Amino acid sequence: MSDNAAAPQVSAIICTRNRGDKIAAAVTSVLSCDHPSFDLTIIDQSTDDLTREAVAAIGDPRVRYVHSTEPGLSRAYNNGVRQSKGEILVFTDDDCLVEPDWITNVVKAFEAEPDGDLLYGRVVAAGSRDDDVALTPALDLQAPERLAKGEGYKVWGMGADFAARRRLFDRAGYFDEMLGGGGPLWSSQDYDLAYRTYKSGGVILLRPEVYVRHDGRREDEDWPQLLLAYGSGDGAFYMKHVRCLDPRATWLFAKQFGTTAAKVVAKTILRRGDRDRYYLRGMVRGGRASFKYGVDRRTRLYVER
Repeated sequence: MSDNAAAPQVSAIICTRNRGDKIAAAVTSVLSCDHPSFDLTIIDQSTDDLTREAVAAIGDPRVRYVHSTEPGLSRAYNNGVRQSKGEILVFTDDDCLVEPDWITNVVKAFEAEPDGDLLYGRVVAAGSRDDDVALTPALDLQAPERLAKGEGYKVWGMGADFAARRRLFDRAGYFDEMLGGGGPLWSSQDYDLAYRTYKSGGVILLRPEVYVRHDGRREDEDWPQLLLAYGSGDGAFYMKHVRCLDPRATWLFAKQFGTTAAKVVAKTILRRGDRDRYYLRGMVRGGRASFKYGVDRRTRLYVER
């Protein structure tokens, strides 16, 4: 990519809420990327001015700051897509630090596989101690993979590190605003977008060289509530597609629920403490909560009744 004028325009997007203590580090890491042509849109749903002040202090002309009073991570993602201009969109979280070649590696992956629509990378703990690694939500990936019809599929993704071609949102639709942090159905907007990408005939790339460091350690007492939220979002995600009479989604739901239930039973018998029961309880809660909303089977999106 020696000709900077030929480099594809990229828009980075960070969605944030009340992380004024961490946003400056996240923004600075993105602005330090070595790709020759990109901008950064920040969608801020904070209830205070700390994030706005931190971003203003950085003073980089590549940054566009947008404040929104409507909560919800999926709503923020959709706002970021609409507010940005790039043909390639790269996303990270407000508590993540990206590598200097993060954007460059995304662009290389999409250029190597022009049919790729959505890309998920690797998420590692920012801290290096054993307890940091054990207590930080992360996503490991050992080798490149493709998920597509005829090539295989698995439920995969983490919103801390993903990218998409703009065309994806015409193909598969935008994020489901009922799902995701701050939304009524808790989480799993990443799984849902990936599954709709797959169902629409799109290609998902998994790339370990695209990675970020997650400064999001949770303490032991935080994990039950976190897993309850993850399970609730997953239950709502699966159930939406089950309600679309999708046999693959039904099988994936049954497999995930059955595998988790078996772990809970085994650990109960062995009298070993485990967190899986919180996730399982969440799946039940999310599956039930799904029926509070209608489902548009054409778009595979939740709708208000």
